[in-house]
Amino acid sequence: MEEQRLIYRTRVLLVLFAVVLLVFISTLYQLQIVEGPEYAARATRKIARTETVEAARGKILDRYGRVLVYNELSYQVTLNTGLMGDDESINATLLTLLELCRAHGVEWNEGSFPITKEAPYRTALMDATDTTRTRFQRLLKTMKWEDENITKLLTQLEVGSAPLWEGPEPTAGYLMEQMRKNFKVDPMVHDDEARDLLAVRYEILLRQKDIVRVAYLFSEGVEIGFITAVKEAGLPGVLIEPTTVRRYATPYAAHLLGRVGSIPDTEWETYKAMGYQMDETVGKDGIEKAFEEYLRGTAGVRAVETTPTGKVVSESWLLDSEGNELAPQPGYHITSTLDIRLQEAVERALADHISTMEQAEGGAAVVMDVNSGGILAAASYPTFDLASYSENFVQLRDDPMKPLYNRAFMGLYAPGSTFKMVTAIGGLEEGIITPKTIIRDTGKYLYYKDYQPRCWIYRQGGGTHGNQNVTQAITNSCNVFFYDVGRRLGIEKLGQYARLFGLGESTGVELPEYTGVVAGREYTESIGGVWNEGSTLPAAIGQENNQFTPLQLANYIATLANGGRHYSAHLLDSVKSADFSTVLYQREPELIDAINIAPENLTAVKNGMLELTETGSTARYFEDLDVKVGAKTGSAQVTGASTSNAIFVAFAPFDDPQVALAIAVEKGEAGGKLAAIAADILTYYFHAEETLEAPAPENTLIR
Repeated sequence: MEEQRLIYRTRVLLVLFAVVLLVFISTLYQLQIVEGPEYAARATRKIARTETVEAARGKILDRYGRVLVYNELSYQVTLNTGLMGDDESINATLLTLLELCRAHGVEWNEGSFPITKEAPYRTALMDATDTTRTRFQRLLKTMKWEDENITKLLTQLEVGSAPLWEGPEPTAGYLMEQMRKNFKVDPMVHDDEARDLLAVRYEILLRQKDIVRVAYLFSEGVEIGFITAVKEAGLPGVLIEPTTVRRYATPYAAHLLGRVGSIPDTEWETYKAMGYQMDETVGKDGIEKAFEEYLRGTAGVRAVETTPTGKVVSESWLLDSEGNELAPQPGYHITSTLDIRLQEAVERALADHISTMEQAEGGAAVVMDVNSGGILAAASYPTFDLASYSENFVQLRDDPMKPLYNRAFMGLYAPGSTFKMVTAIGGLEEGIITPKTIIRDTGKYLYYKDYQPRCWIYRQGGGTHGNQNVTQAITNSCNVFFYDVGRRLGIEKLGQYARLFGLGESTGVELPEYTGVVAGREYTESIGGVWNEGSTLPAAIGQENNQFTPLQLANYIATLANGGRHYSAHLLDSVKSADFSTVLYQREPELIDAINIAPENLTAVKNGMLELTETGSTARYFEDLDVKVGAKTGSAQVTGASTSNAIFVAFAPFDDPQVALAIAVEKGEAGGKLAAIAADILTYYFHAEETLEAPAPENTLIR
């Protein structure tokens, strides 16, 4: 009996085992054979996306082919939260990434996060930009994070008052609490780590809500050690991509070269219409902006397939309608008219001399090619270094000396006596005087009974210049001579000749400039003043409302030096293909106007400028130069100031002019003090070929 029961139990167990085995085999068959292809497909499923590949920006070179601005290969970190999973997974990935950043000393982009970096946390909005505040307000309304503390803060921001509370700010605490809830941040995460995590998620959220349209760049310029650590951590959605960074091969010409950056929100629609992508880099100012169409290049578009974890499976360029690959096309190279070594010499000369002037507040100098209008150098003092612009922006912005201000193109100065050549040419060409006409300087101009302005020499010690012809009057800067010529010429004709020389008009330069003011009835009345007949007298010696830029003054002197040909000022010399094999555009001199100046009249005026440097007050500065120089000094009283602005203009060589220059120094007192600056600049220019810095022509072997 017992034996039968054992046999029965054994058979039951064998049957049960057989059933289990059959179920197991059936399941394996279902998974491996029936559903195997589906599971295999899921395991290898690819996520396809397209991405824009930026094009290398063109280089900027000087007239001799020296590279001024170029691209450098770099690596940047971007985030794709779509590959990271849910909020908890996103937080875990980002916390790990932030920890790696701290360990490797990598800085990340916090953008406009409204909470201070360290405890006790405060809202960092009182000193924020209007754009940052607007973004904050829009996000608050979108996310419904407002409470009474935030309402109070926003009210204070609108009126510009300081917060009313003391100690830790309730608004900051409330915001962090709301963000923790919204982003599902684990309560166990410490506030310091949570604050950094929230800063990143805040920036991502701004873009998800279409409040910010520029793509979020987590970090840039990362090193290989950090890249390796990120790869080893296997962080999904953390993308490390090659890119190019704009680098500057020179610390000079900062006001001219300009910067690049992201497209501002306020300009996005304009750039979008021009075919730009949201995350493209564009020229912000200077040559970078002026010649954006050449430098930019064309971005490429490629298809990228990845696994669900973000591993790249394949990449290929998309095709256009004609079957051509949409690979990036690099930008063209810009050759400028600048001579960067001369630019350096000009900036050094300004800095060396202005720093020794007790009351001087800034200055500028422009050197121009007399026969083309090409700008060889244009310096503004004080200046800055483009390479450290971002780090030093706040300091530069708040500096009372205004180093970001381009005085060469935007600074407006009364020309003082440097204007007298305009009056002289006008009087000579209109037959008011001849080169031999004598006008007697009696110290005061006595034509009007109730208005008798004095000559500078009379003001200083009661002296006079005596009898003066036009050449002597320019050398001696005799006010009385030009009072008389200006009165007889009349303000309308005087203004007409000033404009023929380019004063008060656009020079044509590709960068922003002020056009200045030519003194006259129309302008005076437009600002609520009253024009009197006697107002022509100070206008004739460069006072009254005359105001011009150093660039305009240099262009005026170039026009005078070359005999009356008024060329457009410019910084562009040529545009070359990406491989430098082809000149795509060559800038030719552009003649704006031509002044028909009789040779004897031109000679009389220029000789007056020559005498100033040969036997006049500035002779000692130019005695060691191998070339003759024509020059004129000027000074103009600044309203409400005890010290005048100083102006100096010159051209050289006198017999065959090549360059013209203009220098202005705010509160530099007398123009004669600037002759030393001009001498330094001209000495470098005419002796450069004797130094090791002389540039080799393009396409020649260097031995």
